[in-house]
Amino acid sequence: MELSQRLQALRKERGYSQEDLAEQLGISRQAVSKWESGASSPDIGNLLALSGLYGVSVDALLRGEEAPPPEAPSPAPDLPAGLADTGSRKIVLHIPLRHYEYKSKRTLRGLPLVHIHFGLGCRAKGVIAVGNVATGILSLGLVSLGVVSFGCVSVGLLSLGALAIGLLMALGGVAVGGFALGGVAVGIVALGGLAVGQYAIGWAAVASQIAIGDMASSGHLAIGNTVDGVRTLTNSLPAKFTELPRDQVRDLILREFPRIWRPLLHVLTSIFH
Repeated sequence: MELSQRLQALRKERGYSQEDLAEQLGISRQAVSKWESGASSPDIGNLLALSGLYGVSVDALLRGEEAPPPEAPSPAPDLPAGLADTGSRKIVLHIPLRHYEYKSKRTLRGLPLVHIHFGLGCRAKGVIAVGNVATGILSLGLVSLGVVSFGCVSVGLLSLGALAIGLLMALGGVAVGGFALGGVAVGIVALGGLAVGQYAIGWAAVASQIAIGDMASSGHLAIGNTVDGVRTLTNSLPAKFTELPRDQVRDLILREFPRIWRPLLHVLTSIFH
């Protein structure tokens, strides 16, 4: 039997249509049709995938040969009365690795619109991707990478996670991004318990331009209770630094940075009374 005939026979035995098989392998139905007509042959990657899917060896796919069945173990020798067999025995446990996968038939530039894949070592990749490791325009997973990304570890333009890295915005326990908000925040604009950036607001704030916090250190302007900077503003009364008059803070920032972006100015002064 030729390879093309074996591929067709195995597919039908397993109850797959050409469309079903193509979806499982992530290829086109035309490619499956060419294999079964003998017009082309699967490459080594697809042979390995077919081997796993059909539960046969690659040799069986290529040559139609299966390994001979193992010989039956020889019976244990009779032992004299009163003696026991103490020979060592090896027990092999086969534990199936469970996983769940859903992949939509609709695609966008070769990517499924929705791909959900959970399981050890499994990865989801689609326009919307959900899984242990997820990559997509919108991704959700333990580790996620996408334009909009949610996960324990997330990387993207907009990211939310325990560790979030976002080119535009990051929100997380540890956040790194253009605009970063988190317990520890590092960014151009950073807000957090510990905030480090060009503009920083936090309990401890370190900034190159404007630092605002209980402890504030800046290369230019520092505002808070304990301050260090070229220009500083602190509350002379034993009160929270947020008790400083908002208009006074706003006027000082405008005097030092007359061209500051007004929405950013609003963010920096919003915590004051």
